[in-house]
Amino acid sequence: MTLSEIQSAVENGKTVHWENPAYRVIKDKIGQWLIHCTINDHYVGLTTTDNELRDGEQSGFYIA
Repeated sequence: MTLSEIQSAVENGKTVHWENPAYRVIKDKIGQWLIHCTINDHYVGLTTTDNELRDGEQSGFYIA
């Protein structure tokens, strides 16, 4: 999935995961795009400072 596909899906109420169900893409209440690890409650930014997906990893994202 591309960055715009991921963001659009989340904004339309779909659940997007990265690699496995433990990692969920969210948009927080101040507008940050994050990947939330539900196992340890850790968050990491969805994109780099250049607004690119981390590691260019488009293939790891999927809609549940």
